Amino acid sequence: MVAAVALEELQKRGISAEQAHEMLLKMMLIRSFEEKAEELFALGRVHGTMHLSIGQEASAVGLSTALARNDYLLNTHRGHGHCLAWYGSSPDLMMAEFMGKETGYCRGRGGSMHIANVDTNNLGANGIVGGGLPISVGVGLTIKLRKTDQVAAAVFGDGGANTGAFHESVNMASIWDLPIIYFCENNQYAMSMAFKRAFNIEHVSDRASAYGIIGVTVDGNDLLAVYDVAVEAVARARRGEGPTLIESRTYRWKGHSKSDKQAYRTREEVKEWQEKEPIRRFATFLGMSDEEREALHAQARQRIEESVVFSENSPEPDVADIMEGVYA
Repeated sequence: MVAAVALEELQKRGISAEQAHEMLLKMMLIRSFEEKAEELFALGRVHGTMHLSIGQEASAVGLSTALARNDYLLNTHRGHGHCLAWYGSSPDLMMAEFMGKETGYCRGRGGSMHIANVDTNNLGANGIVGGGLPISVGVGLTIKLRKTDQVAAAVFGDGGANTGAFHESVNMASIWDLPIIYFCENNQYAMSMAFKRAFNIEHVSDRASAYGIIGVTVDGNDLLAVYDVAVEAVARARRGEGPTLIESRTYRWKGHSKSDKQAYRTREEVKEWQEKEPIRRFATFLGMSDEEREALHAQARQRIEESVVFSENSPEPDVADIMEGVYA
């Protein structure tokens, strides 16, 4: 059941009660995946490193819901959430890739930071900070030359907004009116560098005016607010009105990566942001009780447990096939 006031707000956006529950479940699935990923890493059952987006779930689900199935996603190294929120995503294939198994999206060769699924237009995460930005220009130009009504969404963090590739990409997309959504997840820290120390402006979106495009800052922990601004940006892009720069202000609860001691921020700051967490916030908006919310979250946890079983029963990549997929 959805509260009457919430249902009215959802109907204004063309969102049904069933779709709203699906959006909430997606956020819970992302949270559950990353909690399990952290656990597996601590147990030594995965290799390398990872970058968790716990606390940022509304950004991923709000953006993906506003896009269409045939649009394109260019993801970030902190991209588990966006990948799971994307159309046709499979927790089984996600977990298998995370655990380096042959059945994963990239046959276990990409790992946490390079998950892609070209079949669903998920063009992949990128270990290079802001690495998807210049690629988005090529994708946007391809869309324009083919004269389709598709849109490309390029996700990056506040750290990526301070790279040269950001300025060059947004400028080129602007002068060519390319159908791109530049989606900056400002989680307040680029590794250990606080946003306020790295920028002399209040909002990343303030930079949009330098390129003659629209810039919007949104509460990244408010699912419907993210969805609303993304819907508007997508509509502008489809009309041929060029790119939009969206700044989704959110917060990562965990460190930059597993080697981060987090000496640059206080526990009080983390707790303050945790009180704004998006999952409980949206469930409360829908009128769900704590028991109903927990029951739905239990479903998400169970689904992730099933993905772990799938991964554990999957084969390791064969060294004999290691060169398959290498272009040259």
